[in-house]
Amino acid sequence: MLIDTLHLLLTGYIQESSTYSLPFEKRTAWLIAAVMILLIIGSLIGKLLERSSEERLNSAVVRSFNQRIRSWWLMCAILIAGLVIGQAGTVVLFGMIAFWALREFITMTPTRRGDHRALFWVLIIFTPMQFVLVGLNDDGKIFKFLLPIIAALFVPMRIALANDEKRYLERSAKILIGILICVYALSFAPALLYLEIFDSAGKPWSTGDALSANKGLLFFFVLITQLNDVMQFGWGKLIGRNLIADRINTSRTVEGVIAAAASSALLGALFSWVTPFTFWQSAIIAVVISLTGFAGGITMSAIKRDRGVKDFGTLLQGHAGILDRIDSLCFAAPVFYLITEFFFTG
Repeated sequence: MLIDTLHLLLTGYIQESSTYSLPFEKRTAWLIAAVMILLIIGSLIGKLLERSSEERLNSAVVRSFNQRIRSWWLMCAILIAGLVIGQAGTVVLFGMIAFWALREFITMTPTRRGDHRALFWVLIIFTPMQFVLVGLNDDGKIFKFLLPIIAALFVPMRIALANDEKRYLERSAKILIGILICVYALSFAPALLYLEIFDSAGKPWSTGDALSANKGLLFFFVLITQLNDVMQFGWGKLIGRNLIADRINTSRTVEGVIAAAASSALLGALFSWVTPFTFWQSAIIAVVISLTGFAGGITMSAIKRDRGVKDFGTLLQGHAGILDRIDSLCFAAPVFYLITEFFFTG
């Protein structure tokens, strides 16, 4: 009954493509241009803050702000490159990001000799296989369930064959968690490009322009997720009083999460013109993205604290690891994909 009610609410009124005169390609281009302008403004603000005296501003906060801006430039460049080179190129690009993120996750703690052959299968066979399945876009959407089954059965068995029982359960669990978060969950992001989205009348959302429309949907998802990260940090510093888990993360506050969710809802509504959602549907979905993104951030912070590290790695000078930048994407991608597929496809 609850599912039926939600379905009626979300599909009751979906925007017709005629509502907007601009084609989807131009809508995405305008959105990218707006993001670039915001990044330029953010970079200039960061430079001005660096020149301010430390008595007025916390230098650690300023450094963190500038690091996030630099990371945004990198993420934006990667995403734009993927959108330019098309569906297959975007899948390959996300596959490379997943491989690098999984490598960071695995190398965060020492592995034993008995793990090496299992890791070969995970990194060289299973990771590319998952993104190949995404690109094949079969009707059964086999990418949604095959990898968890294979990994859950194969990895513990392969480690057991190495005849090394020391910390066997911990070693197996670490590899399984890594492949599920870094590879399986992230693969739902490029899979958005292959969804066939329909409106409430059963008509294609963007006849003749489906790829451009889905590119805009992917950019919307990444934009809201990454902006939410920045807003959680910013609101937490400005109005945050009650830490959610002080031993896990000292910047995640109740006030920051609530304010970021509200801000994400506003941004989702403002950017609804690049999605198949109405403004209020976009607002609701943006809140869901915000909360799942928070879940990703706090979960990965817990893993880092357990391992005694500050970052998962160092991608470039002045940047944290790639997994530090995509932790919220990994958790939000499957949720966003499944919501879109369930409510907005035929």
